[in-house]
Formats: sequence, C-alpha cells, structure tokens
Amino acid sequence: MAWPQKIAKLLSHVRACHNARLPGERLPFCVGDALVGYVLPDFAARLAGVSVATGRVVLAASAAGRLNDVARAAGVAFRGEDFDVRAVVDGPVLGVLDRGALPAFGVMGVGVHLNGLVRRDSGWWLWVARRAADKKLDPGKLDHLVAGGVPAGFSAFETLVKEAAEEAGLPAELVGRAVEVGRFGYACERAEGLRRDFLVAYDLVLPEDFVPVAADGEVAGFELWPLQRVFEVAGTTDDFKFNVNLVLVDLFVRYGLVAGEDAAALRRALAGEVL
Repeated sequence: MAWPQKIAKLLSHVRACHNARLPGERLPFCVGDALVGYVLPDFAARLAGVSVATGRVVLAASAAGRLNDVARAAGVAFRGEDFDVRAVVDGPVLGVLDRGALPAFGVMGVGVHLNGLVRRDSGWWLWVARRAADKKLDPGKLDHLVAGGVPAGFSAFETLVKEAAEEAGLPAELVGRAVEVGRFGYACERAEGLRRDFLVAYDLVLPEDFVPVAADGEVAGFELWPLQRVFEVAGTTDDFKFNVNLVLVDLFVRYGLVAGEDAAALRRALAGEVL
C-alpha cells in the first residue's frame, strides 16, 4: 500500500527499531536454562567460562554473578552502570551486566520515556530536549523531556523520578502525576550491537509556567513545541533519536494527529507486525 509521505516516514522509523531477525547469525546466550540474549559467534569465542553446545552459549546459573567479569575479559567497553539481567521484563533477576555490554550480549535493557505535555488554548504542546553534543550515543539528536535506562535494583517509575530530577529539574511531587501509557519492545541492529530494549512510556501534563532545567549535562537544552510541529519533524526527518520515534508515534495516534487506516497501520507496526 502507498502510504502518505509522513505516515510512510513514521512507519520507517518504527520498522528501523524492529530490524533484527533473531537469532539470525547469532547464538542464543543463556544463564543456566534461561535465554537472556544473543551473541555473535566471534564474540562467543572470546567468552571465558561458558559452554557452547547445541547452538547455544551457556553461562552456568551459579556463575551469573561473574557476568561483568566475563564481559570485561572479552574486551567490552563499560559505562559504569549495571542493569538487571532477566529473561523476560517482569521475570526474576538472574544477574547484572554493565550497560555498555548489553548490545554485545544482546541482553534486554529497560528504559523510561516521558512525554512532557502542556495544554494551551491553541492545543497540545510537547517539551523537546536536544541531546548533548558529547553524548556517546546519538549526540545532538532530539529527545524526550526525560528518558533513561533503568539501572539495577530500580523500578521503571523509580527511574523516572530519578531521571526527571537529574535531567530536567522536575520535582518528585510533580512527576508523581505521570501516567503510564504504553510499553514497547523491539530488537534493533545498531552500530553498538544488538539493542533489545523495552520502553515504558509515560504522559505528564505540566503547568504552563514550568520550565525544565538541564541539570546534569545530558541535555544541551529544551524547547516547547506545538505537537503538530513535533509530528512534522518526526514525519519528515531523522532528527529524533531512533527509539524516541516509537513513543512519539504512539502519542500521535492517541492524540488524534493520525486516524483511520493510518493509525491502525502505525499501531500494527508498533506491535512489531511487518507491513
């Protein structure tokens, strides 16, 4: 089907987040009997203390506490922040792995994204952040008001409160009004490796007089845009960070910027259906 130009662009953003076909050339990576990731064969060959049999790379469950040691010995660059390792997003924690090693192991990472909305007489507006130029990943890209990975031992909402204070100067009592609106999983081939991410999205309607403050250097600055402008930019450019587009597409559908078959197609794409 020939989609309108902006819808076609939005669909391309969503498809790009679902571009990995697993296992593909990768080998399943297991902690004990639990499938937690996927590794390339040449990387698997550098892993100490694992067994490779029946097409799987297995680290004994009793050795899960040494996962970071295994990654470090394989030469993975660390970022100094551990993430919980799970087979499924709500499953038991099987170990921890440095955030920088997640793509090499294809281990799932959980993140939070906040739509910071403002209601004016002219309609809905959205706070847009620009990532700092020295960010390791996606420098200078447009981003949500608040977004971040869920570190080991934190829940999604606890992370949202923490990141909101650090990134935008949002007080906890204000963040407490945020409403969870969606969850989006994807598997994406990127320059850094295999991104198997699970995003928890929130909406927060902010007072008109609230102005975010770039507190921790992660963000170069913030701008308040009419939601229609966000739609135009996302629907015609690659200016937004790749996974931000998933949450924005859902927002556009929920807030009526797209409707009918266009909206249905975007919903199917968000669910990972190939269109």
